[in-house]
Amino acid sequence: DVRVISATNAKLSEVTEAGGFRQDLLFRLNTVEIDLPPLRHRVEDIEALCTLFLGQSRKRYGEGPAVFTEDALRELKKHPWPGNIRELSHVVERASLMASGNRIDTKDLQLNAVSPGIDDLEAMPLEQAERLLIQAALQRNGQNVLEAARELGLSRSAMYRRLEKHGLNETD
Repeated sequence: DVRVISATNAKLSEVTEAGGFRQDLLFRLNTVEIDLPPLRHRVEDIEALCTLFLGQSRKRYGEGPAVFTEDALRELKKHPWPGNIRELSHVVERASLMASGNRIDTKDLQLNAVSPGIDDLEAMPLEQAERLLIQAALQRNGQNVLEAARELGLSRSAMYRRLEKHGLNETD
């Protein structure tokens, strides 16, 4: 008696209709389907997940930082998480190992060290890539929306529409 648990970021019904996945296999595997949005769309879950992962890290490695600073949590919530929960767990584990005090601060997160490269960008969905490019342009331009829009070849109104679409504001 075997149960299979699997995950994919593809819409299996669409892939099956297009002939990219065997229909009989889909019928065998698809007993219960859970549609879980990516972490970047569940920002409200990040703090609880960080607490869980930090507890696991403390248990695995012994004592270490017990909490996150407010600044660190704010940075974690702004990150686009292209690697989803797996990326978050690794960031928390690394931060718990690298932190020098009893609190994890933004410098301990090393989020810039895990920003996606061009290969990662090409592999991600358009919506996610657009969000990352907008965030990077804002960061390069000191959060100046007009300069970031100009750099991206967008009009001011198009930039504001995209900021709203991706749930970004001028301070993200």
